[in-house]
Amino acid sequence: MSPAMAVTAETMKKDDPFQSQYQKGVKHLWESGIKIVPMKYVLPVLERPVAMNGESYATKLNLKLPLIDFAELQGSNRPQVLKSLANACENYGFFQLVNHEISNDAISNVLDVAGRFFELPSEEREKYMSVDMRSPVRYGTSFNQTKDGVYCWRDFLKLVCNPDIVPHWPSSPVDFRNMTAIYAKETKFLFLMVAEAILESLGLTNTENKTKEEEEDDILKELQDGSQLMVVNCYPPCPEPDLTLGMPPHSDYGFLTLLLQDEVEGLQIQFQEKWVTIEPIPNSFVINVGDHLEIFSNGRYKSVIHRVLVNSMKSRISVASLHSLPFSSMVRPSPKLISDANPRRYMDTDFPAFIKYIESCDSTKKKFLESRRLC
Repeated sequence: MSPAMAVTAETMKKDDPFQSQYQKGVKHLWESGIKIVPMKYVLPVLERPVAMNGESYATKLNLKLPLIDFAELQGSNRPQVLKSLANACENYGFFQLVNHEISNDAISNVLDVAGRFFELPSEEREKYMSVDMRSPVRYGTSFNQTKDGVYCWRDFLKLVCNPDIVPHWPSSPVDFRNMTAIYAKETKFLFLMVAEAILESLGLTNTENKTKEEEEDDILKELQDGSQLMVVNCYPPCPEPDLTLGMPPHSDYGFLTLLLQDEVEGLQIQFQEKWVTIEPIPNSFVINVGDHLEIFSNGRYKSVIHRVLVNSMKSRISVASLHSLPFSSMVRPSPKLISDANPRRYMDTDFPAFIKYIESCDSTKKKFLESRRLC
């Protein structure tokens, strides 16, 4: 659509006639040449990403996350790095991982092919569009477009990372499947190495001579056979970024999320009751504790609320790799982390319970972890 055919402010205020355009995503809206944010994307005043004085938080409060050096984690300094890892998971819920051994080529290739996917004609992207949250390959917009009262400024491609599913991943660009499959395999290996360190930092070190009960409670083996979901995100430029968000405040379902982002700022976490922006470090991963790890650690490690800002100048690409137990597994606090001083804090949960929860509510009200908490 040419700029001359751009949607006007008057027509965009009438939601229903343009519902089909909203469902096609914000990339489609941006390509149509819009000059204002449609009312469907305008947040209530108190939920907008601005400070009380009207200035953006992003320009004021930046935070350097704890830095975990993967190379040192594998060396003689491991005990000290494990302490830093425990501190990050307890007090931030996030850390940045450097020297992780995933090649710069693998990182640049997946960001490049992700960007090219979102540059495809909308008709090509829409081949994978679905509102079915159980679909193993799904292109969509917002967070949960069937329930969101206000949409967020994001388009995404979700890919279940299973060898049987890869042939159903997008075939365009022509190198998409190959580049993303290589990246998925490498991040799964990295995740397992980090997960093993996290279990060790919790005092759950694996031993050679395990009891039958310990073998049944071997979460690392479950994680090896566990689920991996890759979410490729596109946040196009937004004409009025202070009115909307790329992602609403939420925590991540799962054990750990490994986030790869380009050089454009956008990720914010809630730290000491303030929203702070995470500065991107080239070729690093932002890793955060998910709801499953908070449950498994019985509340010691924190799944922290975070959100994504948008801007008016640059498109932003990120690739989130969410890892957890198999979809069929039950998640519960580790018996070794329950005591009289630290009683059980969460009920058991599973993937169907999570899907049922998010299908039934507006994502801006998403507090799944709270629904699992015991009084």
